[in-house]
Amino acid sequence: MDANLAKIRHERSKKDFPMLNLEDDEYVEFAFKRANICLLLILAGTGVGAIIILLGFLLVLLGQSMIDEMGKNFLFIMLFALLATVLMVRAVALRTYRGNRLFVTNQRVIQLLMTSLVSSSVNAIDLPSVEDVSFRQDGILPRLFHYGTLRLATVGDETTYTFKYSDITPEDLKAISKMITDAKKKNKKND
Repeated sequence: MDANLAKIRHERSKKDFPMLNLEDDEYVEFAFKRANICLLLILAGTGVGAIIILLGFLLVLLGQSMIDEMGKNFLFIMLFALLATVLMVRAVALRTYRGNRLFVTNQRVIQLLMTSLVSSSVNAIDLPSVEDVSFRQDGILPRLFHYGTLRLATVGDETTYTFKYSDITPEDLKAISKMITDAKKKNKKND
């Protein structure tokens, strides 16, 4: 690749992905996120919870029960607290789910993992260190909605990195595999 084009791509990658600590001649080739269908599952689950709680509000308002005014106020407070909890869980789940990203640069694979609002990690693997790349879909939903688990195995007894609920296409997987093969050839040639 032309050095000027590489420099332009590096500057663009730094601008588009400021959270990555890119080296001087490094640029992002692919940026993956988790599949959108799983976002719908989070939204649906918390939406159903919110609807049930809102129905509870309606029952308390319209109900001809033996509960006095103080009891109704207590129920309203409890239902409001439950609704606030469901909405907070929704916000945290969406933020955490969206915080997981996978980047393939011209030199390495960088994985940003977020397991909670206060727990995250960054894993980076040099392309020549990747021994095996695979993509797995288990079940009907992953096949129907085109998502699965990307697996990167490293050389030797090191760790296997996984990126669950990935929306990587077969063409992307093929291109990543080619990049890894090319990086290994280049690394071997430089040795």
